[in-house]
This record gives sequence, C-alpha cells and structure tokens, in this order.
Amino acid sequence: MQDQTAALPQSVLDPRLEGRRVVVCGAAGGIGAAAVQELHGRGARVAAIFNSTPPAEHLAGLASWYQGDLSDKAAVDSLFDEIARDLGGIDALIQPAGTWREGTPEDADEAQIDFLVGMNFKSTVFTNQAAHRHMQGKGGSIVNFGSVEGVEGAPRSAVYAATRGAVHAWTRSAARAWGPDGITVNAIAPIMMTPLTERAFATMSPAEQEGMAAALREKIPIGGKFGNPLRDCAPVLAFLVSPDSHFITGQLISVDGGFRMLGA
Repeated sequence: MQDQTAALPQSVLDPRLEGRRVVVCGAAGGIGAAAVQELHGRGARVAAIFNSTPPAEHLAGLASWYQGDLSDKAAVDSLFDEIARDLGGIDALIQPAGTWREGTPEDADEAQIDFLVGMNFKSTVFTNQAAHRHMQGKGGSIVNFGSVEGVEGAPRSAVYAATRGAVHAWTRSAARAWGPDGITVNAIAPIMMTPLTERAFATMSPAEQEGMAAALREKIPIGGKFGNPLRDCAPVLAFLVSPDSHFITGQLISVDGGFRMLGA
C-alpha cells in the first residue's frame, strides 16, 4: 500500500485562501503533505512543520519549512513566534501531527502512555495555544485531528484511542473558550491511506488484513476502502481554514466515506 498524496493535480487558485497564512504540522507526509499541496495550489502562504523526516523534493518548494518537536511547549512557542514573524501573522492552523501505536488495555504502561500523550495530545494543546496567541483580536481557524477509534474505542490500540478522545474533548473546550474572539476550532476524523495506516496494517497477519479489507468494503458506502488524502481530505481542510467555515466550530467531522456517521 502506497501513500497517494502526490497522485492528483493541485487545485486552482482560490480567492478565499489566496494569501491566507496557514501553519501545517506533520507536513512531510500523509495528510499533512496533502494539505500543503492543496493549500499551495489554492494560493495560501504555507508554513510547514516536520519533526524528524524532511519533506520530499516535490514538497520542498511549496511552503516555508520548519523543524520542531511539537511535544515541547517552549519549542512550539518559539517556533510559532518565528513563523508569525516570517509570515506577518497566522490565520489558520492544521494539526495532523501524531502517531499510532498498537497496545491492548492490559498492556498499557507508563512509557507507552507518556509517548502517545506527548505525540498526540500535548502536540495538539501546545500548537493550539501558540496559534491562539497570534490569532487573538484577529480571528482564525484551527483544525485538529481526532479518530473514529477515539469515538468507538480500540482494543488493539487503547492508549492511542484515549489520546484521540482527549483531542476531541480539547477541541470542544477550546472552541467554546475562543469562539467569542472569532477563532473556530474543529477536528476531523479521517480514514485515509497514509504511512500511519500502512504501519497499522503491517502489524496485522494476512488473514487480519483481508478481514479489515472486507470490513471496509462492507462499512464504507463510498468506495469501500480508505480515502486518498489529496483527493478526499485536503479539500475539506481547505474549507475549514477558509472564511466560509466561520460559523462551524467545536465539531468532530468524519471524513471517511460514511464509515462512522457522527451526528446522524
């Protein structure tokens, strides 16, 4: 299974996003890379953050690139201050950075909990706080990343599911607190074929993989399989960081072909 973020052409310039200053975390791969391509194609000014893996060549010229550990609050604050100076401000944040780890409830230990809380929850809190500081008095858009596992629970990845559930709750709290200042905070729960998805598949036996594929064919009405990040997710992100979404906040939005119909 290959990540397909570079498989489709970029969008045309969008007057709603042209010149809009957007920070994208976890931008070197997966959904983050798709967001960089989509936003650049629509004319946004993109500041892209990666942790350890630098961007591929086809992404390098599409954004201003920054390296940082998003689980370190001091580092995040310094990084966002630098980005705001470089761009002249921050209008929007997309925060898909994080990781998945297998682990049953009985296997959860302190090291696993600390790692996943840092990668998935602290990174969300710290980047949201840093973006908020630069959006105060001006408004803006924040998009976090949750998961269907954070809604339904996941016996194979219990701590991961718990950290995504924490992101859902944080998103609602931040949306209520920051809405009066014109800042929207939403989260999406995507089902996409990304390097993270591939790693999760790699932990399964062939029989389990086939079982998963059969379940997806049955449960996803549109297409019967994982979505393509650039085709199926990036346009949703572009909408959520555009002024058109100004009356939507505190929502967890499924982008999964109908796998989990939240709110239905």
